[in-house]
Amino acid sequence: MAAEIETSYELFIGGKSVPGAEGGRATLLNPATNRPLATTALATASDARNAMEVADRAFRESGWAGDDGARRARTLVKLAQLLDSRLEAFTALESLNQGKPLREAKGDIAFVVRTLEYASGLADKIQGETIPVPGARFDYTVREPLGVTVHIAPWNFPLVLAIRSVAPALAAGNAVVLKPASLTPLTAIKFAQLATEAGVPAGILNVVVGSGREVGEALLQDPRGRAISFTGSVEVGHRIAELAAQRMVPATLELGGKSPVVVFADADLDRAAKAVGFGIFGNAGQMCWAGSRLIVHASVHAAFLDKVRSIAAALRLGAGTDPGVEMGPLVSAEHATRVLGYVEIARSDGGKILTGGGRPAAPELSNGNFVQPTVIDGVPGTSRSVREEIFGPVLTVSSFETTEEAIAQANATEFGLFAALWTRDVAVAHSVAQRLEAGMVTVNDPPMTFPQSPFTGFKESGLGFEQGIDAVRAYTRRKNVLVNLGGARPKK
Repeated sequence: MAAEIETSYELFIGGKSVPGAEGGRATLLNPATNRPLATTALATASDARNAMEVADRAFRESGWAGDDGARRARTLVKLAQLLDSRLEAFTALESLNQGKPLREAKGDIAFVVRTLEYASGLADKIQGETIPVPGARFDYTVREPLGVTVHIAPWNFPLVLAIRSVAPALAAGNAVVLKPASLTPLTAIKFAQLATEAGVPAGILNVVVGSGREVGEALLQDPRGRAISFTGSVEVGHRIAELAAQRMVPATLELGGKSPVVVFADADLDRAAKAVGFGIFGNAGQMCWAGSRLIVHASVHAAFLDKVRSIAAALRLGAGTDPGVEMGPLVSAEHATRVLGYVEIARSDGGKILTGGGRPAAPELSNGNFVQPTVIDGVPGTSRSVREEIFGPVLTVSSFETTEEAIAQANATEFGLFAALWTRDVAVAHSVAQRLEAGMVTVNDPPMTFPQSPFTGFKESGLGFEQGIDAVRAYTRRKNVLVNLGGARPKK
């Protein structure tokens, strides 16, 4: 599929496209070819502060926060409809910028549409409660929007992981400043333009593109910011938590994982193998909740690995916009080199590479950031390739004899985002799910989520949650009002 896109993008502040204050620009590369794709304006700390000022003024003056929610609901519905009507264009742009196949990019944009629809349905249902208290008093609570919220999104699912926090923040009546990843900002910029077309007031949704060190920190330290949402690395998440604590503002942090997939002997091996392939090779393994550690019962170990290896070896690699491509490139040359470094670590630690393990040999792929789908068996649990997040199409495999051993292996990680298990035994399914240290568990399913399902993790995988009804509430503050009615309460 050939896709024509704009080649020059600006920041989006106050309802319009604006250049950076210092005129800086960045060139984005197509990850399938490493050829120039487009240029974007680069923000500075002053641009970040300007965006926060504009957002704060819009929050106080536009009426977005003061409505009863019905206007916001209608606007978000219209935005969802506009995005749906331009699904193909956003799909092509996401694929070109990030590298993922069109099939996956289309699913991502459709998920954003559904997220907007879900959030819109909650915009006019943000309500408080009455509380019985002693005496002639009336006590009640109200929920109010926080103000300006800051959202820092990653590059692996550029629009999905931005809008899953932006949508509930908007539904609750907040003003938003979004900093997409510098490598993949294009759909976020186009989305902000679309939001203005849908009727979101100028200044309520702003997008700035720039470095985390300068622009990100300026946003986080700005006193007008009243909440933070971040998806990314543990190291940066710790820094954001420190900055949030200094200003006493809530932070939602989703920081990655090293997710186990446990396959019991009675599992449907064909379905499980397909799900394992989806869970580690989808988006070229660049997923926070990728099922990167396969733990399979010893009695079916060999047979199951044959199925998984065959799936991996058969995947068609190529540019995401090419027809029939099943796995695209990694997002950058630097990241591809990093992923292959982990393959070498696994090999040196005694792992046996069953398939993949390097770059593809096809000449047409030589200029891109491609890494073969890789399956490595027998890597010891002490290896960095098993303990650290690789964020690429690399699956490490171990085996177990008993359920206790399987649970111990699954939980032997500092992360706790996602886990999957495969069994036909309903008792095993429920009992093991309860003992897995993960915020999300699937049984007989690949990594799967919906806008109404909480997305959350334990341990080093982060704090708070995205999605679900409580995500909208998280972008409000709860105020208690106590009214003395001026007289004694009648005795019953």
